[in-house]
Amino acid sequence: MTITGIITAILIGIVVGVLGRLVLPGRQPIGMLVTILVGIVSALIGTAIARAIGIPTATGGIDWLELLVQVVVAAIGVALVASLMGRRRTGVTGTRRGVLR
Repeated sequence: MTITGIITAILIGIVVGVLGRLVLPGRQPIGMLVTILVGIVSALIGTAIARAIGIPTATGGIDWLELLVQVVVAAIGVALVASLMGRRRTGVTGTRRGVLR
C-alpha cells in the first residue's frame, strides 16, 4: 500500500467512523478519537468484505456500495466498542466506581 493509499484510508476512516456513530441511536460513551480509530479499522475491514462479496472497489468514482458496507461495519464497531466501554465504567451494581450514595 502506498503512502497515498494510507492517507486516503485514514481520511475515509474518519468519515466512516463519524457516519457510523451518527447511524446509531442514543449516546455512545466513547470519545471522538476512539470513534475515528474504529472508523479507520472499519474502512479497511469494509473494503475487504466488499471485495469478498464481489462489490467492485476500484472504480473511477465514488464506490457507494463499498461506502455503505464500510458505514455498516463502522456502526457495528462503534456499538461494540461503546458497549464494552460502558461495561468497563460501571461496577457490578450498575453504579459508577468511586461514587458513594
